[in-house]
Amino acid sequence: MISWQDFLISDPNICGGELCAAGTRIPITVILDNLAEGSTKDDILGSYPSLRPEHVDAALAYAAELAHEERLVPIRAQ
Repeated sequence: MISWQDFLISDPNICGGELCAAGTRIPITVILDNLAEGSTKDDILGSYPSLRPEHVDAALAYAAELAHEERLVPIRAQ
């Protein structure tokens, strides 16, 4: 799996410190929202020319890591 830390950055001077694709002002929430809505990686890269394929992969790797952290996102019991 890609090391998301190499491609994502949080800088208080960029987007208020929101986690973004390195070298851009594109928050990873934008990438993940697009994927959740059914956009392909190529769709996203076409819509945001400053993104690289590694940024999309890093956003997914970050989301996967968060999914392993139950304490951060509690799952509602059924």
